Amino acid sequence: MPYADFSHVRDWVFDLDHTLYPATSPLFSQLDVRMEAFLMRELDLPQPEAARLRHDYWQNHGTTLAGLMHHHGTDPHAYLADVQQIDFTVLTANPALAEAIAALPGRKIVFTNGSSDYAKNATQALGMYDVFEAHFGIDDAEFICKPAAQAFNTVFAKAGLSPKKAAMFEDDPRNLAIPHALGLKTVLVGPKKPAPHIHHHTDNLTAFLRQLTGADNAHTM
Repeated sequence: MPYADFSHVRDWVFDLDHTLYPATSPLFSQLDVRMEAFLMRELDLPQPEAARLRHDYWQNHGTTLAGLMHHHGTDPHAYLADVQQIDFTVLTANPALAEAIAALPGRKIVFTNGSSDYAKNATQALGMYDVFEAHFGIDDAEFICKPAAQAFNTVFAKAGLSPKKAAMFEDDPRNLAIPHALGLKTVLVGPKKPAPHIHHHTDNLTAFLRQLTGADNAHTM
């Protein structure tokens, strides 16, 4: 591998939203609308207050769901069943990225703060479902979300992952702090936000991965 930092890696962990597909995709905006609708209905809030609370819970708890569970005892199963009823066909298949991930040596895993079914539906739409050995969601993390250490410990244990031989790709810098502390190589995908727990940064995941495997003719994400 051209990048010596990754020569030991045998488990490759990928976040989903804004990592395996770009932040410009209309997929996540659907979730925002449904989350706000859920808050409006369940907490009897006007839309502006629901939008403010959605962002506040994401900022302070990692996800809107985590904030709802903490402050209101919300049933995560009911929440996810409602909020994740979205149109996955807005995602565009990305064969270049799928090929770049498949070429990595070892296991490839998805770990998202959405549900495992959400992860499977999204990677299916992206044309890379079969690239991943497993799709882990917040349901696999016992409804503890990233960036909490317990979420990573639970999922990594279920995956049988050795942190010292793993790397993680994420768009949210907060979600790389614990992986870094555990010994994973960390890669921030998207806008550069320097931090001590981020080893590498890329705004082109496909090109970055193709460099790791020595592939030529990198494509854009």
